[in-house]
Amino acid sequence: MTTTSTAEQTPPGESDAPSQKHIMLLFIGLMITMLLAALNQTVLSTALPTIVGDLNGVDHMTWVITSYILASTIVMPVYGRISDLLGRKPVILAAIVMFMAGSVVGALAGNIVWLIVGRVIQGLGGGGLIILSQAAIADVVSPRERGKYMGFMGAVFAFASVAGPLLGGWLTEGPGWRWAFWINLPLGALAIAATIAFMKLPKPQHETRPKLDYLGMVVLGTATTALVLMCTWGGHTYSWGSPIIIALGVASAVLAVAFVFVERRASIPIIPMKLFSNRNFSLVTFAALMVGIAMFGALGYMPTYIQMVTGVDATIAGLYMIPMMGGLLVTSIISGQVVSRTGRYKLFPLAGAVVIGIGLGLISSLKVDSPVWLMCIYLAVFGIGLGLIMQILTLIVQNEFPGAMVGTATAATNYFRQVGATLGSAIVGSIFTSRLVSLLSERLGSAASGGGSSSNSLTPEKVATMPDAIRIPVIESYNEALLPIFLFIVPLAAVALIVLLFVDEHPLSTKVRGATEAEALGEGQVMPEPFEFRDRSAQDTLSAAGATTTSSGSSTSPKADD
Repeated sequence: MTTTSTAEQTPPGESDAPSQKHIMLLFIGLMITMLLAALNQTVLSTALPTIVGDLNGVDHMTWVITSYILASTIVMPVYGRISDLLGRKPVILAAIVMFMAGSVVGALAGNIVWLIVGRVIQGLGGGGLIILSQAAIADVVSPRERGKYMGFMGAVFAFASVAGPLLGGWLTEGPGWRWAFWINLPLGALAIAATIAFMKLPKPQHETRPKLDYLGMVVLGTATTALVLMCTWGGHTYSWGSPIIIALGVASAVLAVAFVFVERRASIPIIPMKLFSNRNFSLVTFAALMVGIAMFGALGYMPTYIQMVTGVDATIAGLYMIPMMGGLLVTSIISGQVVSRTGRYKLFPLAGAVVIGIGLGLISSLKVDSPVWLMCIYLAVFGIGLGLIMQILTLIVQNEFPGAMVGTATAATNYFRQVGATLGSAIVGSIFTSRLVSLLSERLGSAASGGGSSSNSLTPEKVATMPDAIRIPVIESYNEALLPIFLFIVPLAAVALIVLLFVDEHPLSTKVRGATEAEALGEGQVMPEPFEFRDRSAQDTLSAAGATTTSSGSSTSPKADD
């Protein structure tokens, strides 16, 4: 390999870098797209008790949440890899259309099964909206400047987490919960218009048509599904020692090994195994997995808990979540601004892991008679922790790889975070539902079944009108079934903290890393830095492939499938 340049020289295409005005217009379009996905994750939270009660499906409540997360998780790496190969714009438009189609199915659902089908279709589209938005901004903004943009992207989630429950509550009490799905159509149309108008990114050029890793997609999806089914059914639908749960566990393990085998031999792997040779990527991805379990395990059922235990309606329950989202919004923006100004980022995820653990412990100590203001403070602490860690982890990963791999690396990290989210929702939901049914049966006896269906049709309105002799045991059962679980999630935050201590704080690049930077896709190998290698083995691999680094810092390599 020959190298005749320094990092100070201008990389190819920098003279054609987009203007600040173009970047802002693009960013507005991406914010709208992210808002569409973020609102979908929160608008059903306050409406969920009413929805499952109306559709007589309380025992399937877990799947309304889990089905979306599972579907979006499976397709995340696919979206990331395909967008790296074919360009962001057509892929994100396809994702928005798929999401809107799922919204129509959900809005028209006549029973809980069709509602879950609609959520699956939504997830197949929604899985690409967030990671493609993150990857697209990385195409035009350097890692050093990207911190402030990532902070505002985190603020979108905070806004959606406040507006979503409020909107869901208002729709539930007004025109009906089905409008929580119908509202996605005008938002989706706006996102499509913004994408077409503002997303003007260069399209990757290929001498031959890229060969997609279909086998890897199938194996990854099957392995993820087996794992989620095991966690969802275990201890609830089936005992943990039952043959079907054991079979699912074995299948997920075998398929995970098979996926590694398939990816090592794929010409263009969905998740290149060489990503994991990058230390920061591996550490941050594992930490994201832990945070995902903690975050979604806690957030998925808090609005339901608030409505049932405090007796407030869906709108007020959404208002009670504002302190948590306010903490997330403020710390997300401030941390992003500080990172862009100083170039230092390691302290923020470390502090975030600590605060998340403290917040979970505080929430787990709440009682039925705890004052609302105390609950709000505890939720705010949890939100502060999330704001410090979530977007910074994505920034760290993106700083490790060139533009040609940003989508793939971002999607891979988000995939494992969503695996954590799926596991968190599934495990907490399974334990919560099982404990709730057991406690209701224990405290109410035959009244809990009411002929076999009333416990399956409990809604906040019904519980609020019950006589105290029944209402108090019901809300005590909700409290004792859910909150103690949060205490057992605290060690996950501690594990994330320990892992993040070993992250190397590499300087944030001040240049946009173009897609022309070296990449040997057949091996899944990437160049972490645009102008120098952090991993000597990466340099050796590229040298063996015959790559040559030019005087401008770009590189050429033998023809690959892309």
